[in-house]
Amino acid sequence: MSIIAKVSVFYILMLLSIAAGAETMGKKLMIGSFSSGSLEHWESKKLKGQTKYQLVDLDGIRGLKANSADSASGLFKEQRIDLQKTPVMNWRWRIENRLGNLDEQAKSGDDYAARVYVVVSGGLTFWRTLAINYVWASTSPTGKIWPNAFAGDHAMMIALRSSNDPIGAWQTEKRNILADLKRQFGEDIGYIDAVAIMTDTDNAHGQVTAYYGDIYFSKN
Repeated sequence: MSIIAKVSVFYILMLLSIAAGAETMGKKLMIGSFSSGSLEHWESKKLKGQTKYQLVDLDGIRGLKANSADSASGLFKEQRIDLQKTPVMNWRWRIENRLGNLDEQAKSGDDYAARVYVVVSGGLTFWRTLAINYVWASTSPTGKIWPNAFAGDHAMMIALRSSNDPIGAWQTEKRNILADLKRQFGEDIGYIDAVAIMTDTDNAHGQVTAYYGDIYFSKN
């Protein structure tokens, strides 16, 4: 994209959509119940081309498969989540191949085999929207944090997985979103307004397949 930043457009479109309720299961606040075969209240936003998302069974686990070939589209679920009650986001993901030698700090390399976003709405002042992208990086080392190439320091990237992690295997993540927002933006932010996923390859014109497991929030 040349005029409007890819990531910024995605956030704005998410925040214009109708809010959907989350499913509470015991102490879990279920956001993505993919294992139950449901994509209820998840909405699609296309930026360039169409990443194909479908529920599949893999190794006895039902998850969400994403296949991107020179495309960038994502799924999002808008839901206000009280981080004082459930600050920890949990999920599983895996990738089947790598994207290669990308400069992920540049716009030309802003592609990721898998991303999970949390978004804090700026409301009508959309330019105040904040986001953290947890990514499966290609070249950036695990633990590296940097501003998004399109959206700057309003969208911080955190590499949770990278080239040292095996492909074709599920990896489990647990992040304290309340603490991460404080560290990245220096503010006490008590809520998020949306969760999103995206597998995208449009900038470097690649192809990748990834899988996402259930996404839920918990107290710890």
